[in-house]
Amino acid sequence: MNADQMNQRDQRPEADPNMKDTKTTVVIAGAGPVGLAAACALWQRGVPARVLEAQDSPHRGSRAVQLHAPTLRVFRELGILDEAERQGLRIRANEYHLANGRTLRIELGALNEPLMLPQESTCALLERRLGELGGHVERGVEVTKIVPYEETVVVETEGPDGTARIEADWLVAADGVRSPIREQLGIDFAGSPVPVNFLLAEGRFEGRPADDAVTYFLGLAGSVVFASMPGERVRVSAAVPVGHPLTEEGVQQILDERGPGGLRIASLDMVNNFSSQERIAVRLREGRVFLAGDAAHTHSPLGGQGLNLGIQDVHNLAWKLAGVIKGTLNPAVLDSYEPERRHAAEQIVRNTHQFLKVFTLGPTAARVRNTVWSTLESLGLLRRWFAPLLAGWRVRYPADRAGGRLGGRRLPEPGTRSPHWASSHPDGDRYRLVTLGRGDREGELRGRALAGLRPALVSHSHVRKGGGGFLLLRPDGYVAACGSTRTDWEHASRLLAEVAAH
Repeated sequence: MNADQMNQRDQRPEADPNMKDTKTTVVIAGAGPVGLAAACALWQRGVPARVLEAQDSPHRGSRAVQLHAPTLRVFRELGILDEAERQGLRIRANEYHLANGRTLRIELGALNEPLMLPQESTCALLERRLGELGGHVERGVEVTKIVPYEETVVVETEGPDGTARIEADWLVAADGVRSPIREQLGIDFAGSPVPVNFLLAEGRFEGRPADDAVTYFLGLAGSVVFASMPGERVRVSAAVPVGHPLTEEGVQQILDERGPGGLRIASLDMVNNFSSQERIAVRLREGRVFLAGDAAHTHSPLGGQGLNLGIQDVHNLAWKLAGVIKGTLNPAVLDSYEPERRHAAEQIVRNTHQFLKVFTLGPTAARVRNTVWSTLESLGLLRRWFAPLLAGWRVRYPADRAGGRLGGRRLPEPGTRSPHWASSHPDGDRYRLVTLGRGDREGELRGRALAGLRPALVSHSHVRKGGGGFLLLRPDGYVAACGSTRTDWEHASRLLAEVAAH
């Protein structure tokens, strides 16, 4: 933020007689999947949000197609999962075809299975849900200027009805990788380009791999990825030299050189090339402005992590922002958005960087890779470790306190995702205090008493398993605290006191 902006922070905006002035609670810039998901999540919590989109019509094209399991959990909360399932295609396995002729088929299991759904379909589902909740997208409205103040942010726009000025309490910038809002705030987008050129093609293929899998051909001449899509279509992607022909012949050449043989193009709907970058904004929050999605981070597309990372930004922010607006949460809870989502983005950028290195190896290193992968598969590590990593379950947040122990058994660490048996029963936007143990009557009573002190903030349940102790789970499905000792209980009580509105 520059000096002029800092001076403005303590001033109130003055009305401009030449502009139409309105006031609102939240403005969301951008009607891609992240902006729409943010709007739905806020409206669902009773918080009105205006969605401004510079383009005149909805985004078209398949673009980001792979929705991982944590994102599908968000879709369930938003009420669009059933329709997404009807339109999409479930991926049951990842298949790795090695140069020695061996195929590793890794069954992902229900907890890790992604859904393939073109981005335009995802946006249509979210926009329809937004309409059901009472909101809508204002199209052809470009954010031309923002002015942040201490207690508000002024958004100036240009649209079909001319210029206008909106005074908002909060602004969510989901306006893409070239985010004008990020640039206006002077926030550096730190990082560098990825020195790899990608070919991307979609269509129908003869001799194609399994319909329920994402298939990786890991040849010595290079790698190529096949991703099954709805409607018997397939997406093909590969790293190629700059200047590789973007034609049917060029795609077939990649299949012949890197595939197993017998793969033929039946028809192509699209062939394109693109490059990517690895960047994270140096600040994800500037006062009352939050960056989300591609405006906050970008990385290699390998593994289909980008849209999912942005949806998780929204999942982190919406319950906190709604709680602050409705007066149930301390505004200080919003301070956690930046360090948590930065930590998540750093993990994904690091992981996708490693994925890219693995899939763009030369012939000698590729032989070593294939041997290592065969060993990992024989040990069961690809399914137990790599599949949850790809799904996004291993993303964690920084925590100021280590996890507790029950005897020799370690409880889930603070900052990690809630165990699946516990996170399947969300309680709205309240924290969940789960006490454990078949005979731990004292812990159950203590948990009931603690929840009773703040019933609007936390609920209590008891699970008759394990040897005792407790888990304090956040509304977004992360572990906030855990343990069994008096010190652990005091920490949980203090944490709840800190997030509660005073």
